[in-house]
Amino acid sequence: MTSSPLRTDVVVIGAGPVGLSAVFQCGMLRLRCHVVDALDGPGGQLTALYPEKPIYDIPGFAAIPAGELIERLLDQAQPFAPTYHFSQLVTGLERLEGTPALWRVTTNKGLVLEAAAVIVAAGAGAFGPNRPPLAHLEAFEGTSVFYSVSRREAFRGQRVVIAGGGDSAVDWALSLSEVAERVMVVHRRPKFRCAPESAARLEALAAEGRLDLVIPYQLKALEGAEGRLEAVVVADLDDQEKRLEAQVLLAFFGLATDLGAMAEWGLGIERFAVPVTQETCQTRLPGVYAIGDVATYPGKRKLILMGFAEAATAAHNAFADCRPGEALHFEHSTTSGVPRL
Repeated sequence: MTSSPLRTDVVVIGAGPVGLSAVFQCGMLRLRCHVVDALDGPGGQLTALYPEKPIYDIPGFAAIPAGELIERLLDQAQPFAPTYHFSQLVTGLERLEGTPALWRVTTNKGLVLEAAAVIVAAGAGAFGPNRPPLAHLEAFEGTSVFYSVSRREAFRGQRVVIAGGGDSAVDWALSLSEVAERVMVVHRRPKFRCAPESAARLEALAAEGRLDLVIPYQLKALEGAEGRLEAVVVADLDDQEKRLEAQVLLAFFGLATDLGAMAEWGLGIERFAVPVTQETCQTRLPGVYAIGDVATYPGKRKLILMGFAEAATAAHNAFADCRPGEALHFEHSTTSGVPRL
């Protein structure tokens, strides 16, 4: 059932780090925000996939865990009392003519928001794991089979099979080797798609007998009952099988991403990204901005740092949409402080 429209200044689509930064930047300009995200909480991929992994390129922090960065961004935005709508997919974007002209944003749960500006900070869109084609996989998901790690302590003392050859698989193999009873890395080829230093550390740990490299093998079957894994069966290219006793399978085969209804909004999406004017971060639709990984322009780099700058750019340009005819007198935060809304 569709609800009555809720009015605000800006609708931010996406509650990842760049979306949360946009909330703060809008708040500094006294613009109120509603935030919509498909996940059940804030943080985007940072909290969904690697909350404990350190990030090294955030200014002012030699290293900061991804989850802590999200907590700090939430604290920074909190004085402006944003309204969050989680577990909702944005399904519609419609232009309402008037003075000022408004955008109507609707979700799959009937939420209706109306705002003068929309900031799309959707990252790669809604995402989910690429699942291995294993029989009865669903029966083990959430209890013994996982596609991300929220707390490595959850796997202390357990026998863990990690499947995959990218950064996530290798990074967690290195980390969990410190707490798990045994880590077994299954990959279909000897070469890993990760940072060379990480691959070297992985091979060194294997040489020391501190983890097992099960290569070249692929997942074939799961053994267990009532959601409790007992063993992972793997097979090589000649279909020769090996049984790995384990309580946990971590499958890191990347993400399946989907921009969903955004493809129908007339944003001119190119290669799963929204072209914007770099000087304003505005899309081809007036009053609609895109920032972070979902935005593209010549020279674009997909860094959280650049997303933060784009958030400030979009907010300052959205001010004119929200307050037509009102001059924006730029002040540094040391002068303005944190305004009250």
